[in-house]
Amino acid sequence: MTRLSFVSFMLSAGLATPLAAQQATDDIAPEADSSLSVFATVSEAAQAALAAKQAGTPTTAENWMVAAANPLAVEAGAAVLADGGTAADAMVAVQAVLGLVEPQSSGLGGGAFLVWYDATSGEVTTLDGRETAPLAVTPTLFQTDDGEPMQFWDAVVGGRSVGTPGTPMLMEEAHARWGRAEWGGLFTPAISLAEDGFTVSERLASSIADGAERLQTFSRTADYFFPGGEALQAGDTLVNADYANTLRLIAAHGSEAFYEGPIADDIVATVRTAAGNPGVLTATDLEIYEVIERDPVCVPYRTTEVCGMGPPSSGALTVGQILGMLDRYDLAALGPDNAESWRLIGDASRLAFADRGRYMADSDFVPMPTEGLTASAYLDTRAALLNGDAALTEVAPGAPEWDHAMLLADDISVELPSTSHISIVDQYGNALSMTTTIENGFGSRLMVRGFLLNNELTDFSFSTHSDGIPIANRIEPGKRPRSSMSPTIVLQDGEPSLVIGSPGGSRIIGYVAQAIVAHIDWGMDVQQAVAMQHLVNRFGTYDLEEGTDAASFEGALTALGFEVNVRSLNSGLHAIAIGETLTGGADPRREGIALGE
Repeated sequence: MTRLSFVSFMLSAGLATPLAAQQATDDIAPEADSSLSVFATVSEAAQAALAAKQAGTPTTAENWMVAAANPLAVEAGAAVLADGGTAADAMVAVQAVLGLVEPQSSGLGGGAFLVWYDATSGEVTTLDGRETAPLAVTPTLFQTDDGEPMQFWDAVVGGRSVGTPGTPMLMEEAHARWGRAEWGGLFTPAISLAEDGFTVSERLASSIADGAERLQTFSRTADYFFPGGEALQAGDTLVNADYANTLRLIAAHGSEAFYEGPIADDIVATVRTAAGNPGVLTATDLEIYEVIERDPVCVPYRTTEVCGMGPPSSGALTVGQILGMLDRYDLAALGPDNAESWRLIGDASRLAFADRGRYMADSDFVPMPTEGLTASAYLDTRAALLNGDAALTEVAPGAPEWDHAMLLADDISVELPSTSHISIVDQYGNALSMTTTIENGFGSRLMVRGFLLNNELTDFSFSTHSDGIPIANRIEPGKRPRSSMSPTIVLQDGEPSLVIGSPGGSRIIGYVAQAIVAHIDWGMDVQQAVAMQHLVNRFGTYDLEEGTDAASFEGALTALGFEVNVRSLNSGLHAIAIGETLTGGADPRREGIALGE
């Protein structure tokens, strides 16, 4: 393609300056990927990036790059970067579009975790935009009149599951700290798409069809996704004037327009009057919400340092524990085709998840042995458990060093996979990794002013105690539910070498850890690493991705003593490797791309 053709597209879409096109692989025709036809209106550069992804080829760039779950969102962020914006600026534009075109996964009504590498200071910072439990919650919020845990779906659909959203304030906080572009203009692409209409993608249409029954519980949501009583289809044009108006208010007045005033009033009213399952959110919960800066959790792995989000996320701790144990073993020599590699990875994951269930929660409410869980001496003792030649027969939480003795019970909370991830590197050397969610697909199914509200409160344990012993991740007023979101920046000699993350519920941890191993130990480029078959073990059963080479390990892993389940594993990894050039990878299981200049 010519540079001029891309400029013409960007100007016609109101997205500003040009990007360098990525060249598609010659032997891939556009129709080889169904998403190419659905996204026919995007630029030639985006079309080329989609084709390259299907060919298994990473995109490359010299100056900056953005990778996210939808080409329209990626183009919005790319235009910001091309115009001199920072990774924080681009994130605002990307998230605003994702909330429109991928509403089942993230949006204004949800929350996010952000990891930032600052090129000027050389420091890694994290921002916690996780939702909070309303002040009026009680320990029995998710229990029946008999004191038993509610059925999951009975808790999810409606106002009961809605926590105070954090994404709008996180967007503003990141921009205030690290942005250069004018705030209001970052919403222009999303506003234009919302008003003029965007093409419904295959993934959105499929999600609507799969969730049809629950999506039609509330009339406002049903009217949007089932106009005239019929489900939206891939290729349909969808307009969301309400969302455009919401974005205009935020663009003009900042996140205050979301947390106070008419939008906040509508959120509270919708939650508290949800027929059959009202919630307890109040205007006060929105008014007092805060984004919190937290110290990153960094764990050495080989010659790198893997940094991510600490509590209330279990992501960096659990990924760090898995990698920390594996650091004692030569995975590079074993290779990805060796069942022994997967025995080590699987049992390291099980050990880490045992600690996760016992200790990890919002550290503002529950004392946590954060440093003890990743201490070298502790990981040595846990890694020693992997020295056998068969799967562990029994896995239990360890006893990390802790300056606050506390007896806690184990918890396995339900955490379903509907989330999104954004990786960005800007021309100034800053790097951003942000995982963003409304929890379950379409969240609580409640729609307000063009966006969906989360169901994040169901990430808490439905039981507060087990045999009289408190569970760390129990619900409490103002508390943030434990998450598995694992936005990650890998450092080499103090500078970022890999920016990565994924959606996928509690399997996010396994997806991210595996991709890091694939890239660092097995020498895969970022596209190969995010595309490779998944083998994920959390609580004991080894999940193998159906329809891939992973299924070929079923016999070997069973012989090693694992219980094995071949099933669909739908990650959404987006990664950027930083070396002499930038190389980007986007998970072929979803619609995203990596684009740069």
